[in-house]
Amino acid sequence: MKRDAGLDLVKWLALLTMLVDHLRHLWPQAQDELFMLGRLAFPLFCLGIAANVRRSRSGELFTPNNARYLAWLVAFSVISELPYQWLSTQSSSLNIMPTLTLGLLVAWAVHHQSQSASLLGAAGIAAGALLHDVLMYGVFGVLLPASLVIALKRSGVFWLLPAVVSVLANSRNRWSDGLSFDTIGNSVVVEFMAPLLGLWLLRAGFTWRVWPVGRWGYFFYPIHLLLLTMIRAVL
Repeated sequence: MKRDAGLDLVKWLALLTMLVDHLRHLWPQAQDELFMLGRLAFPLFCLGIAANVRRSRSGELFTPNNARYLAWLVAFSVISELPYQWLSTQSSSLNIMPTLTLGLLVAWAVHHQSQSASLLGAAGIAAGALLHDVLMYGVFGVLLPASLVIALKRSGVFWLLPAVVSVLANSRNRWSDGLSFDTIGNSVVVEFMAPLLGLWLLRAGFTWRVWPVGRWGYFFYPIHLLLLTMIRAVL
């Protein structure tokens, strides 16, 4: 399948803004600015999932590609937990991968619209609700990839759906405690605009080549957490 430059741009922006967000652990003096920019990351990761789901043929749920996709997310949910806890010592949530994994199940339900997909989606929502307090971004984070699939299918006013869900997902972000009122207000604007920016990038029709974000992107998450932890230890 031909590479999508817009999708690779979305993935790059997600990786870079995630790194910027996590630099708060090394540079607390700039935590307000880093936190605000970091609000772009999660919606863009969710859009990457939604775009990959949308590109698959509707109704073909049980395929080797989908099985591998789910397996990679599950594997890195486990692999990334210790590095995440080592860096985010005050966090009471799991790393981001379990939220994205459950979000994939719900996105499949919206896209494939079969009985099997609906059961997986219901299971994803139920797990998100039960684990709401320990999932990063909670059950609203689980719903964000599915809302982006709807936006990709429908366009127009439906783009507002993931924008609202993005704000709701971030509303339970405990990292916002202690930030200034202006930073929190500006962060809400970024959270609302992040899905819209990503959707625009996908629709822009870029023709120039972008260095692809392949499976190495999965490794980037735990590795950068480990590196930041080690840097903090020697500072």
